[in-house]
Amino acid sequence: MTLDQSVMRFAGFVILLSLALATIFSPYWLWLAAFAGANLIQASFTGFCPAAMVFKRLGVKAGCAFQ
Repeated sequence: MTLDQSVMRFAGFVILLSLALATIFSPYWLWLAAFAGANLIQASFTGFCPAAMVFKRLGVKAGCAFQ
């Protein structure tokens, strides 16, 4: 699995988790989904992604988007 795949899977998991928590507990959990979406948009423009940095330190091999 590449770094790109890891970041996209993690972002998808965070968004789905946020939706589940908002349904079960409180709609304030939707702010987590909004943060994940905003971070994805920001990363597409700047190439800076904190999750990519963490996965890189964990030894996930680089893909073509986050190097």
